[in-house]
Formats: sequence, structure tokens, C-alpha cells
Amino acid sequence: MYTGTVVFDLLLPGDSRSLKAKRSYVRPIVAALRRFEVSAAEVGSLDLHGRARIGVALVASEPAHVGTVLDACERLVAGRPEIELLSVRRRLHGEED
Repeated sequence: MYTGTVVFDLLLPGDSRSLKAKRSYVRPIVAALRRFEVSAAEVGSLDLHGRARIGVALVASEPAHVGTVLDACERLVAGRPEIELLSVRRRLHGEED
């Protein structure tokens, strides 16, 4: 069994000056990520209006599958024109960890 996680640090557009506006950017990204059958949620920078951290996690029987799915998630987030992807942190945990 292998688990993979990725955390995206995002810079939101200047018009996200309220938490309601921030949610209007974060919720569609989280919903799109869940189509990959992963767990996804906003996990940090909850009170900051112009920033967001989105976490993704999945479990698979092969490490290659974990990598493929996390790559697809990263492409989806990086391809969003309305946000700027500041950093990506990935981890893969196997049975030996």
C-alpha cells in the first residue's frame, strides 16, 4: 500500500478580498481535484484572503499510480489561469515508512 500527498500553495487574484470571494476560487479547484478520486480540501491559510493551501491525498497499491494521479492533479491546478501556483510539496509513503 502506498499513500501520496501533495500540498499546493496558491496566490489568488486581487479581487479575493473577502472569505466569500476566496471560496469562489477555492471550491471549484477542490471539486475538480475530487474528480480524480482523491481526497482534497483547503488545508491552510484559511484566514488569509489572497492565499490558499489545498491538500490532496490518495492511497494506491502501486507507487506509479500514485505518481500518475498526483501529476494529473498538479497539471490541473497549474493550468488554472485565475490563480498563481507558488509551490508544490509532494510526498510518497510506502509500506517501509
